[in-house]
Amino acid sequence: MERLCLYLDVSGHGEESVLPLHSSIVLFVLSYCESKSFRVFLVPSQASDGQPWRGRVPAVLGASQVRRQDLPLLARSCRLPAAMEAAGGFCRAGLAVVLRHILQRACEAEPGRKDVLALLGFKKTCLKACAEVSQWTRLCELSIPLAVEEFLQRPSVRDFPVPDALLQLERKLGEPVKVHNDDKVRRQKLHSQRSSNPDPGGVAAARVADESELRAAMSKLSADEVHPPATRGPSDIRKVKTTELPQLEHVFAEGLYFTLTDLVLLPCVHNYLVRHHNAARLQEIPLLLRWYHRVQEVPGVRRAARDCGIGFFGPQAQSSAPPAVEPRCSEEEQGSRESAPGTFVGGPRPTLTKLKEGGIEPVFCPHPCPSWTLDWDNLPAAVDPAEGKMSSVRAARKRQQLNNLVAMVTRLTRPGDTVVDFCSGGGHVGIVLAYTLPQCQVVLIENKEESLVRARSRCTALGLKNVGFVQANLDYFTGPFQIGVALHACGVATDMVLEHCIRAGAAFAVSPCCYGFVQNTLKFCFPRSKRFSDTLSYKEHMILCRFADQTAPQLPPDRRLIGKQCMGLVDLDRAWAAEASGYSVEVMTMEPESCSPKNNMLVGLPAGRALA
Repeated sequence: MERLCLYLDVSGHGEESVLPLHSSIVLFVLSYCESKSFRVFLVPSQASDGQPWRGRVPAVLGASQVRRQDLPLLARSCRLPAAMEAAGGFCRAGLAVVLRHILQRACEAEPGRKDVLALLGFKKTCLKACAEVSQWTRLCELSIPLAVEEFLQRPSVRDFPVPDALLQLERKLGEPVKVHNDDKVRRQKLHSQRSSNPDPGGVAAARVADESELRAAMSKLSADEVHPPATRGPSDIRKVKTTELPQLEHVFAEGLYFTLTDLVLLPCVHNYLVRHHNAARLQEIPLLLRWYHRVQEVPGVRRAARDCGIGFFGPQAQSSAPPAVEPRCSEEEQGSRESAPGTFVGGPRPTLTKLKEGGIEPVFCPHPCPSWTLDWDNLPAAVDPAEGKMSSVRAARKRQQLNNLVAMVTRLTRPGDTVVDFCSGGGHVGIVLAYTLPQCQVVLIENKEESLVRARSRCTALGLKNVGFVQANLDYFTGPFQIGVALHACGVATDMVLEHCIRAGAAFAVSPCCYGFVQNTLKFCFPRSKRFSDTLSYKEHMILCRFADQTAPQLPPDRRLIGKQCMGLVDLDRAWAAEASGYSVEVMTMEPESCSPKNNMLVGLPAGRALA
C-alpha cells in the first residue's frame, strides 16, 4: 500500500507548546491505530536547529522535519494537518478529515481491526459532517482544542474559569443517550436494576445503572465480542412501556461506545487537567473527570499515551453518581439562542412591503451572454455531467447550468489564473473549466471524499494535468487564487464562498441554493449589508430566506414569483455586502430560467480587476 505524506504543525513557542493540540491528536490516533501507512513530516512555524518535539512523537513513525516552503503546493495552500498522496494532486486537510482517513487506511491495511472500524461510529459518520453544519463537529474539532490552547498560553491559570467549550461538553455528557436499538439496551438495564434490587433513587441504583452501561460498552471493545443470547428476556421486563424504561447514560463522549471523538478529546482534556490546579473549579466538570478516567481503561489507550509522552494522573473517579452542577451556557450557545428565528407567522408580504417602502426591491442585471453554450456534442464523454450517473433530463438541465457558470468564468479569467471550484461535489463545474481553460489551474474543494474520488476518476480519464483536489472544509484552504466559483452552494456555504473570495481578492461567479438553511453562525450575521440590516430584523430576513426556497415548478405561478423576488432580495443583500468591500457585483438569472428553480447568479469583480 502506498504510504501517504502527513504534514503536522510544530509551534515555535517554548517547550510546553511544541506540538499544537491538532498535531498531538493526530499523533495519538496514529499510535492508537498502530498505523504504518504514513510518512510523518513536522512543519515548524519558524526555523529551528533542534528537535524539541522528540519524546512527544512516537519513535516508530520515524518523523522528520520539513520547511513549509518545501511542502507540495496543495499542502502549502491548506491549514495543517494535511495528508498528501505521493503524486501530489490529492490533499486531505483539517483535523476531522485527516483522522477519518487515518482510520480508513488502517482498516484497509488490516481488515481484521474491527476496533478501528468501530471508531467511525454507527453508519461510519463520526465527525463526518463539516464544522459549519454540525455543532458537535465544531465543538470537538475547533472549539475545545482552541479553548484549551488559549488556556495553556495564559501565564497564570489558577483562578481562570473552566472554558465554555469544556462546560458545553460537560452538559453533553449529562444528556440521555440515544443509540441504535436502544429499547433493547434499556430493557437490559431495567433487568439489571431489578435483579440487584437497589433502593430506588439511591447510590446503589446509580451504581447499578452505571455498571450496566459500562458492561455493554466494554463488551463492544473486546476483541472477542460476546453477544447476548437471543432471548426475549423476562416477561415482566417485556411488558414495560418504552416511556417507562430507564434512560441510558454516557459511558463515552458520544454515548455508550468508544469512538474517534474520544481519541480527539483525550489529549485536549489531559492537557487542560495537567495545567489546572484549582480543585474547586474541577467540581464543575465531574462527568468530564469520570470520562477522563474511564477512557484510560480502553485497550490500547495507555500504550498510545506512552508513545506520545502523555502521562495519565489523578485520583480515580468516584463510582457513585456525580453531584449535579448548575448549568452555565457558553457564549456560543447564548448567541445561537438569541439569534434563533422562532416561529414564522404569516407570509412574506409584510417584509416585502417594508423593503419596498424603504426603496429596496430586487434588481436583476441582464445576462451578458444568454445564448452562450459549450459544444457538448464534441466534448469528451467524461466532461459531460451525464457521466455522474444522473437522469437524461437532469443532465440536460445541468449542462445549461454549466453553460452559465463557464461563460461567466471565461469572461473573468486570464492565462495562468487559479480557479477554485468550492463545494465541488463530483466536479461537474471544475472538470469542464479544467478542460476548456487548459491555461488555468483548477482546484476542486469538497468535504465528501466519495465525491472527490469520483471527480478524480473522470479527470484521469480525460488526462487532465491542471487539476488539484482538496478534501476539506472551506476554511482549511488558504492558498491564493484569482477566481472562485460555486454551483448551488447550500445555505450559508454561499456566504462562506463569497467571504473566501473577498479575503483573497478574487473574482467570483456563484449560484446560491437552499436559502431556507441560511441562519446566523459564529462567523456570519444576517442581514449581511448595512442597508438591509438597518431595515430588517434577523427574523424578517429569515422569512425572506424561507420563502426564497418556494420556486419549484409544481408550485402556483404567483407563489413562484414571490419566491423569485425573495431570492433576488437575499442575493441583493449579499451583493451589497460584497460591494462594501470594494467589489462590483451583479445579480442575474441563468438562461434559460427553467434550468433550475435556484437560477440566480452573483458575479463579482474586485476593485482594479477588469473583465478578460
